Amino acid sequence: MLFLAVYYHNNKKEHHLEKERLKSSFRQELLTAQLEMQEQTMRNISQEIHDNIGQVLSFVKLNLATATTLSNGEKDERIAESKDLVAQAITDLRDLSRSLSVDNFAAKGFIPSIKTEVERINKSKLLNINYKQKGTAFSLGEQTELVLFRLLQESINNTLKHANAQCLNISLQYAKDLVTLTTSDDGTGFDLDEAIGKNGSGLKNIRNRASLIGASVLIKSAVGEGSEIKVSLNPSQQHAYVDSKYSGSPG
Repeated sequence: MLFLAVYYHNNKKEHHLEKERLKSSFRQELLTAQLEMQEQTMRNISQEIHDNIGQVLSFVKLNLATATTLSNGEKDERIAESKDLVAQAITDLRDLSRSLSVDNFAAKGFIPSIKTEVERINKSKLLNINYKQKGTAFSLGEQTELVLFRLLQESINNTLKHANAQCLNISLQYAKDLVTLTTSDDGTGFDLDEAIGKNGSGLKNIRNRASLIGASVLIKSAVGEGSEIKVSLNPSQQHAYVDSKYSGSPG
């Protein structure tokens, strides 16, 4: 009886420590994802100010500087054009200031955040992104959606940096027992085994993040044939998985 009591106590203690470790790991991963999203947002804002707003205001300055030599009618046209450009710059700055909010993702929501990201990339003309959504959307929980959004950002950044692609297709499909987020590009592709063997930290990171929310990842690619990343999760199983990890309850 004494042996069983000691064994039960030690086993219970080990189980408690494991739950605390999982809880700490989950929180750390969420924090990392949040910080990375904030860093990405700051890079986006910096590029937007430099490439868009800065150029617009420079053009307005040039417009007004050269207006003094024009006729009254031409001056009026230049001034009206400059007013429209300044108004657009103010709107863009207002949108950027909103994106600086720490709670921006929570306030905006998962799908609107995806659409904003797609609009930003398309506006930059660095890549043509086509976004499609199928099924009736429902909440997966803020934590899960944050991780999914960060996975999407990583996929987009990988395409921009390495794929030399012209087009990226994003598909978000909702079904009762399955939610799937898929990205596929028309880039140069890569040898999957070689990428994992040599420098697969990015791919491993995607898989690790997906496992954090109980999702599976399927990566397809071949040299000259583009790449596809599909993240799938079962909503009912996912809620139990995340709740178990985050709360530290047995599961």
